Amino acid sequence: MDWLILAAENDYRDEFASLPPIVPEGPIAIYGLGGGTAAHLMLDVWPSLQLEGWEIDEILIDKAREYFELSNLERCNEVGGRLQVHIDDAFSPIQIPPKGYAGIIIDLFSDGKVLSQLQEVEIWLKLSDRLMPDGRLMVNCGGVSESSTDGKIHHQSVDDTWIQNSTIKALATAFPGQVHWKRTPESQGQNYLALTGPLPDLTSWSATVPGCLSEAVKQWRTCKPFP
Repeated sequence: MDWLILAAENDYRDEFASLPPIVPEGPIAIYGLGGGTAAHLMLDVWPSLQLEGWEIDEILIDKAREYFELSNLERCNEVGGRLQVHIDDAFSPIQIPPKGYAGIIIDLFSDGKVLSQLQEVEIWLKLSDRLMPDGRLMVNCGGVSESSTDGKIHHQSVDDTWIQNSTIKALATAFPGQVHWKRTPESQGQNYLALTGPLPDLTSWSATVPGCLSEAVKQWRTCKPFP
């Protein structure tokens, strides 16, 4: 199965495969592994990656191993890349690599909504402590948050529509000037995504990823200060 084509045609998770070129060498964590689509994508494109996936739903992991080839990723491939699966709460005190993670992908939902903890500044400060120097967070922030719109119509420019999303607002508060955002097309769910750290050189970044991602990475823009 060509996981990169599959995801690029259907949802936001292909974006996660663009993270490795802009983080240091080292393990990358996926919080909210689900059925393993993001892990498949990343190891298809970057087969030497060391991934650690965290998923609280053991039944989902069992199904993914049985039907979606997850168990194949848990074995070292020919260049040493693999996925290590942890069935646990990603927010619980966990053992992290001695030097930290090069990147953490966060895709945590419950009942179709982003976990409420991700709308709190404190949790982002704690998660950033799990990164090695120059490491980054890449986050699926869901759609427009009701708590941000207050039931009113907001007229915003393209550059500040991210303010409608409570998760990105919390990130931007935690890391002023160091949070970047984009919104996926309607065909991919119109999800907001966030990235921490300095804004990469988008042209250079675009040149390092597969063709189906090269234009997508150019769409990242920095969150402007908000009142």
